[in-house]
Amino acid sequence: MCGIAALHHPTSVPAAAGEPMVDAIAHRGPDDTDQREVGRHAWLGHTRLSIVDLDGGRQPLRGLDGWTLVCNGEIYNHAQLRDDLGEQDYRTSSDSESALVLLARFGPAALDRLQGMWALCAAAPDGRFVAARDRLGIKPLYWAEVAGTRYFASELCAFPADVQAAVETFPPGCSWTPETGLVRFAEPVPEPVGMPDWAGMSAEIAEKSTREVLIDSVRRHLMADVEVGVFLSGGLDSSIVAAIAAADCAEAGQRLKTFAVGSADSPDLLAARAAAEHLGTEHHEVVFDAEQAIAALDDVVRSVESFDASLIRSAVPNWFLSELAADHVKVVLTGEGADELFAGYGYYHRTHADDLQDELARTLGELHGLNLQRCDRVTMAHGLEARVPFLDADVIAHAMSLPEELKALEDGVEKAHLRRAFTGWLPDELLWRRKVQFGTGAGAQDLLTPHWESRITDAELESTNEPVRTKEELAYYRIFRNALPTIRPEAVLTRFATA
Repeated sequence: MCGIAALHHPTSVPAAAGEPMVDAIAHRGPDDTDQREVGRHAWLGHTRLSIVDLDGGRQPLRGLDGWTLVCNGEIYNHAQLRDDLGEQDYRTSSDSESALVLLARFGPAALDRLQGMWALCAAAPDGRFVAARDRLGIKPLYWAEVAGTRYFASELCAFPADVQAAVETFPPGCSWTPETGLVRFAEPVPEPVGMPDWAGMSAEIAEKSTREVLIDSVRRHLMADVEVGVFLSGGLDSSIVAAIAAADCAEAGQRLKTFAVGSADSPDLLAARAAAEHLGTEHHEVVFDAEQAIAALDDVVRSVESFDASLIRSAVPNWFLSELAADHVKVVLTGEGADELFAGYGYYHRTHADDLQDELARTLGELHGLNLQRCDRVTMAHGLEARVPFLDADVIAHAMSLPEELKALEDGVEKAHLRRAFTGWLPDELLWRRKVQFGTGAGAQDLLTPHWESRITDAELESTNEPVRTKEELAYYRIFRNALPTIRPEAVLTRFATA
């Protein structure tokens, strides 16, 4: 996991603008930093959190035909790609080098072969340049064009003040070159190649398939040359991830580390303790109160680079959780994405019973500006990498191929198919625990919302021209605007970008 920055100009790149951009995102990669001019038209910068090939994976990486690359993320199928492509063009053991080899040999269209989370920029001395981002936008990338120069960076704070007003989100599943412009190479939901026809098959067969694809994904997401832990909220999704990871660690003679957060006696904290005890993990937890939550808000809003109230509420406990986990591991797995694949939110069933799959696909495509943004920023603010095994391409393709009836409510309970798929892996009281959103289950909403309701008047909210919906959101907007004075709301909030 890392932070990247890049500049491109058709004739002469202003390389001096690049170093402050890398400095601004040093928290994303506290282990190392480097930068390089590539010919006259490009500059690439990188700050590194060392996870794979600790000694040889320094970036920018140089490869075939003059190409140089900076990449933020993890390529989980890099070993398979090495086998397919041959070792002759590899110089390191870095997983990112597979992206470089693919790009140099076959061009940007081949990047859809990368299985993982990533954003990259690459350049060659003769003027070629590519920027690209994974199909879901799990890893962040922003861009702007001012006076002929294109700027790219992992976070909004990296852009110079005179560029911020032009910044936009780089769209997931797309690549950009000076010759072709923006080109889509991958959709959020992969083509269901080789998926079975579920019609007529028993529910047990589908459950077995769901279990197998998730086990395979979690095992691949444990790939690292450092220790990997799990964020354990006590909810279904993170508990399944923890159960698989704990079993894998036990086979290797290791004990999984799990991490939980909440206000005192909050539902998530209590459920996480029960799950950790059942799984036999080395469990760590942090308890926060209203004073600590409010004191952290400036740091949280600046880190998340958003003012959406629900996002900030869930980010506050994640802030304390990431701070805790970073003292023990460099990588954590999370349960992000399961609700969007298996219809875990109540509104799916209340208002989209007739077009459930379409709505699931839509929300998957918007995750990059919502939960994934929060997940990435809060962990990376502490030099911690978060991985999302539910959002693996194979898992998405499988889950989205399942018939809608397997995702319907069962006796009012959501995700019954997923729960049954892991029968025996968790106690029934955890396996069938009802959905509680993280900001609520960890206790943040009860601490933060009343605080702002009592401190911002109705008149203040009614008189503001800012793009906010509640008093709480107005408070977060003020912090956001102080940190990023000229960033446009549509650059950071999905509700504006898709309106």
